[in-house]
Amino acid sequence: MPMFPLGSVLLPGGVLPLHVFEPRYRQMVIDCLQGDGTPEFGQALITHGSEAGGGDERAMIGTAAQMVQIEALDEERYAIVAVGIRRITINAWLPDDPYPLADVDDYPDVDPDSTDLAVDVAATHGRVRAALALAQELGDVNVEMDDTEIADDFLVATYHLSSLAPIGPADRYRLLAAPGPRERLDVLDSVLDDVEAMLKFRLA
Repeated sequence: MPMFPLGSVLLPGGVLPLHVFEPRYRQMVIDCLQGDGTPEFGQALITHGSEAGGGDERAMIGTAAQMVQIEALDEERYAIVAVGIRRITINAWLPDDPYPLADVDDYPDVDPDSTDLAVDVAATHGRVRAALALAQELGDVNVEMDDTEIADDFLVATYHLSSLAPIGPADRYRLLAAPGPRERLDVLDSVLDDVEAMLKFRLA
């Protein structure tokens, strides 16, 4: 699969706007558009190194992204909007020829045990909203609380919460990699313990 390593994490259901200008990624866009079906590529976190020029270290779990909007700005630039559609596990990174490529398999979530999951999702939702309010008070984020609603589906809701939480890419990657919704909530609650403590310390 063609891959687009970045210093950020795309979660299933998330939106990824891209400004493509490097020659290797321009070629990737062209190749994706010439393939059969809806153009897709994989996105993975750069764990060490730079987004530009290659030579980076890359995570082994990522997200398949579907291009939903493509605009040629000129002969050397594309504006793309992609949406995360499913998780992938990266079996091996292949030589960058001419752009990053990987041997991948789908990585479906473990089916959740719905026992008390609704209660836990609601509780974590409240914690995420509270953390966002603290971060907004500090000027770290600018978010309308009306925009923090989540899906009724438990699986989708855990990804929504993972996207909304005011956390960094390393913690968001832990959430992407969690086996299923229950584990994702457990990881997010643990991360929020640290986030809340840090935000409250800064406010004090």
